[in-house]
Amino acid sequence: MAVETDFSQDGKKLTIKVKGRFDFGKHQEFRDAYERQRPKPDAVVVDLKEATYLDSSALGMLLLLRDHVGGEESDIRVVHASPDVRKILAISNFEKLFDIS
Repeated sequence: MAVETDFSQDGKKLTIKVKGRFDFGKHQEFRDAYERQRPKPDAVVVDLKEATYLDSSALGMLLLLRDHVGGEESDIRVVHASPDVRKILAISNFEKLFDIS
């Protein structure tokens, strides 16, 4: 599976791991990773350690995740992004919307 989910022991933090190309082909799988979780997590970590590529549809998916979790008040972190992926996030000004490390 190219998108994996993992909940913390207390069920408050959801980690979504994306492997390979993060593009429109992962749209439904990525949405399923967070939309079907009950109750909604307090925090979400998107782990891009194994993501090799990110395109504009992936940026849109991150925005949809942000809206689903709580908009501006949401606690979403994007972690382990490669230098190329970080560059795309920076060009898109996503560091203003997400905690990227």
